[in-house]
Amino acid sequence: MADRSLVFPADEFRHRVARLQDEMAGQGLDALLLTAAPDIFYVTGFLTRFWESPARPWFLIVPATGDPVAVIPSIGAALMARTWIEAIRTWDAPHPGDDGVSLLIDTLCSLLPEQARVGVPMGLETQLRMPLADYDRVAAGIAPRRFVDGTGAVQRVREVKSAAEVEAIRASCAIAGRAFARVQEIAAPGRPLETVFRDFQAMLLQEGADWVSYLAGGAGPDGYADVISPASSDPLQDGDVLMLDTGTVRNGYFCDFDRNYAVGPASEAVRRTHAALWEATEDALASLRPGMLARDAHRLLSVALVRRGAEPGGGRLGHGLGITLTEWPSFTPLDDTPLREGMVLTLEPGALVAPGRMLVHEENIVLRAHGPELLSPRAPLEMPEL
Repeated sequence: MADRSLVFPADEFRHRVARLQDEMAGQGLDALLLTAAPDIFYVTGFLTRFWESPARPWFLIVPATGDPVAVIPSIGAALMARTWIEAIRTWDAPHPGDDGVSLLIDTLCSLLPEQARVGVPMGLETQLRMPLADYDRVAAGIAPRRFVDGTGAVQRVREVKSAAEVEAIRASCAIAGRAFARVQEIAAPGRPLETVFRDFQAMLLQEGADWVSYLAGGAGPDGYADVISPASSDPLQDGDVLMLDTGTVRNGYFCDFDRNYAVGPASEAVRRTHAALWEATEDALASLRPGMLARDAHRLLSVALVRRGAEPGGGRLGHGLGITLTEWPSFTPLDDTPLREGMVLTLEPGALVAPGRMLVHEENIVLRAHGPELLSPRAPLEMPEL
């Protein structure tokens, strides 16, 4: 049996499977069927950009005992064989009439008793990466075995990161931190925002990113209107605030934090709002603890902003982070997910500077028993000036 997988030692993945199987036992599941890229990577270490092609489905079965079984297109066999997974069953894909359906049915039926309950992630922040018609064919083909919701088993395990995962996220944060420290090399008055975006992505790759899966941001006088738009061709101007927000990937793990820059001297309103965001984050760093709920983090940040005369922006004020850019939970007033030691989270307060203008401030943390530990290099209290 392999001692290493593609990213971590094989024992890292064996430990994850053991934790999944413990959760499965508690929920009465005989197996998990995983189809999404993050879940399959989490269990196997199968790391590839080939997921960008939607032409083929991929399946991984985690039984209640024993090692996982991969049921995958033959094009992935060589790469999967480099992971710790030994049971690899393949078909030639794409196959319009039977794209892995019969092979998956045969595999599930051979592994599981007739009354088995097979967990499939069905809840929030999950996706089924196979045709719905094929899913229905598999469900009929394995009967009386049946599919049930396996969201809880997967999410409860994935949300608490191992030491190796924390270090992988820390490495991604360090890459982005080095690039953020060099923004003055690529951004100045007169530079088009789209050029800054392209140059910043190149800088992230130079600093060691495997790829830049996400880059958003904005620029405008005294702030920006939103935080998800693509870059425009408008040049930066004195009085603007430039924000860059990146989900850089290294070894399959994301960072997700932003930085703000004043183009020329910042206005008093911008300085005041930026200070309120920075200090509200300090409050959360001092007070967040395991045992609180996700909604408590939202309350901490909101109250801290209001206390400093800032108007909190709408939406969530942070979220989970790991092998996807955003993971559960969400820091909203409605999310009662318990915060646990070992969770990697973002603190992402936002505040309005003026109608239609906002600032957002984001850091990445791991929640320890004593409170948060920063993974991203802390933003400066004073907004850097370009």
